[in-house]
Amino acid sequence: MLSKGRTGAIMLALPLIAFILVTFVAPLGSMFMRSLYDPLVADIMPETVAALEEWDGTGLPPEQVYALAARELDRAREEKTIGKLATRLNRDTSGLRSVIMRTGRGLKRAGVPPDKWGQSKNSDEFLTLTPGLHQNFYSDPLNFLADINPAWKEPAIWQALARTGARVTPVYYLNAVDLTFGSGGEITRQPEDRRIYTALFIKTIRVSLTITLLCLAIGYPVAYLIAHSPPRLGRLLLVLVLVPFWTSLLVRTTSWIVLLQQQGVVNDLLVWLGLIPDEQRLTMIHNMTGTLVAMTHVLLPFMILPLFSVMRGIPAVQMQAAMSLGASWPRAFCRVYLPQSLPGVGAGCLLVFILAIGYYITPALVGGQSGQLISNFIAYHIQTSLNWGLAAALGCVLFVAVLLLFLLYDRVLGLDRMKLG
Repeated sequence: MLSKGRTGAIMLALPLIAFILVTFVAPLGSMFMRSLYDPLVADIMPETVAALEEWDGTGLPPEQVYALAARELDRAREEKTIGKLATRLNRDTSGLRSVIMRTGRGLKRAGVPPDKWGQSKNSDEFLTLTPGLHQNFYSDPLNFLADINPAWKEPAIWQALARTGARVTPVYYLNAVDLTFGSGGEITRQPEDRRIYTALFIKTIRVSLTITLLCLAIGYPVAYLIAHSPPRLGRLLLVLVLVPFWTSLLVRTTSWIVLLQQQGVVNDLLVWLGLIPDEQRLTMIHNMTGTLVAMTHVLLPFMILPLFSVMRGIPAVQMQAAMSLGASWPRAFCRVYLPQSLPGVGAGCLLVFILAIGYYITPALVGGQSGQLISNFIAYHIQTSLNWGLAAALGCVLFVAVLLLFLLYDRVLGLDRMKLG
């Protein structure tokens, strides 16, 4: 039996638990589910998928598959789900969307509704409803489909149907790391022109680490200055650090476009100072330079505040005592002050890195083609291509990568040493 005090504590914690379940656990669970579970093809063409399960993937499938595919494609056309089917197959094998849609139009021209596919092959009605197409459907259904589109005689389309017919599939995870299934069902690398995500993951981690180091290099002296300034000046400096939190992220990002463009403030200043000629203005926007500058500015407060909160708790007399014992200021700083500020360094670096690795608004606005990160492609697949399975797989891979780095951080530095104040 729980005591009254524990019961009360649990009741008070229930709203927080519910909030975490709704806003964190449930979205993560949905993302993991979408990355593995894709029943679209199996729901639209269940009989075809079931028949293809007995096929070894070499050559063409058994003859009974062709009639099932034609019947279910015609039914999908009638139910207006053929477009979704074509889009899903095209994600697996480029060019299949046109094959499926053309087949649907050919079946419509044949004039045979789904409930007529089971009638006798000698039916006069069947023969009169299929002008211009292969008349002998029941004796040679493959050529019936091939008369509509010759692609049905290629094994690739049937292999794509077999692959995408599985309700639980690792294909999205394979695509997320630039792998795919070969013609024999083996896992192989994507063609060279389609290998983009592995390089993007590496680039995203590298850029996030660079931004973290830039924020640390700028934020550490600023936090030290705020922590050891007179109270009035320290409060003023702290307000200046907090001002970005009171400004829209969109405003801060677009401001950098004004500052960094070739006819912008920074280039005008450099030309006015004579540091660069007017015809050789620097390109600092819509590239990686713009991404680094804008993201460092946006994330800098998240480095300064943890550092400041730790530094203000370090007594100034410790440095004075070390120097009075003969240590130089750099030696006293490295031996006395820096070790005590490391918990703030760890907290700030972890916070900035995790935020940087998931940013997509700022790179999208100022990064251009070369400044895009993996988060921009996740947003693209969610909002534009509507390939939610691939977006979920990319998100899961990113989540696992961050989790591994977090565990590595805990292993090397220890979470117990991290402090936010």
